[in-house]
Amino acid sequence: MTTPPPDDEFTGLPGFRSWRAVYVFVLGVFVVWVGLLAVLTEVYS
Repeated sequence: MTTPPPDDEFTGLPGFRSWRAVYVFVLGVFVVWVGLLAVLTEVYS
């Protein structure tokens, strides 16, 4: 079993137990959006 993170690391968000997970998620969404913008620009220009 893993130990829960300290209180200063607790996000209070469902599905995200640490701030590192939040940052990775946001970075992943950003990369997906930039990739979609690049692909759609090539397709429709």
